[in-house]
Amino acid sequence: MNYIFAAVFLYLFFGLLLFIFQRRIIFNRSGHPGRPKEYNLFKTKEILIPTEDNIDLLSWLQISDKNLPLLIYFHGNSFHIGDRAYRIQRYIDYKWNILLVSWRGFGGNKGIPTENNLYKDGEAVLKWVSKNTKFTKKQIVIYGESLGSGVAVELGIKYHFLSVVLESPFTSIPDIAKKRYKIYPTKFLVKDKFDNFSKIDKLKSPLLILSGKRDEIVPHNHSIRLLNKAKVKKKSVFIDEAIHNNLYDFGIEKDVIAFNLELWK
Repeated sequence: MNYIFAAVFLYLFFGLLLFIFQRRIIFNRSGHPGRPKEYNLFKTKEILIPTEDNIDLLSWLQISDKNLPLLIYFHGNSFHIGDRAYRIQRYIDYKWNILLVSWRGFGGNKGIPTENNLYKDGEAVLKWVSKNTKFTKKQIVIYGESLGSGVAVELGIKYHFLSVVLESPFTSIPDIAKKRYKIYPTKFLVKDKFDNFSKIDKLKSPLLILSGKRDEIVPHNHSIRLLNKAKVKKKSVFIDEAIHNNLYDFGIEKDVIAFNLELWK
């Protein structure tokens, strides 16, 4: 009887810890990234994007050729925008226009990241672009990396962009949690759903999904399920050897550029 009591106690105790600290797991907040020039981005400017609830989002902007699209990059759940510098450099080399956004709570930004708050951040970015540049939504590529795919999809069901690009996307946070914490009813415990699967068939823009078949964080079948359900013009780039964070080792920027330039014509 004591063993049963101890097992139940441990189950409930660790379940409570997961519930309390789940946002620390989902949103692995980061410190200030430093200046763009520290990453050899000498023409990239720092900007602050205000949100409706008075948070300033540190972001990096480079306008290279106004006759090419603007790629808005929403990053994943760990590290800061400086860790994505080598990625945006690939697009800058092709003279693309880039806006690399740092979420609230990341990159030294104030605020608490939650699903709804990240949606507010995404809306704030679009509002800033509309007020401060001449790019229309149909000239914008919304790029969502991992966690950022949740915001990319949310915006993608509301607005028509040149395209939506999802790198290592998930069907939903509860689906990921279910795989990791099989003994808990994660469907009911997860606060921030980011339910991409229920939304993906409502996208208004062409869709490109990038995924590594050996992804150790988000199972590759999440990308397959999203691709199959999407109803817009769509394409996938699935790389046999790639894992979650090394897709750029395989030159995926070329696939992103080729897909969008075909739409740009």
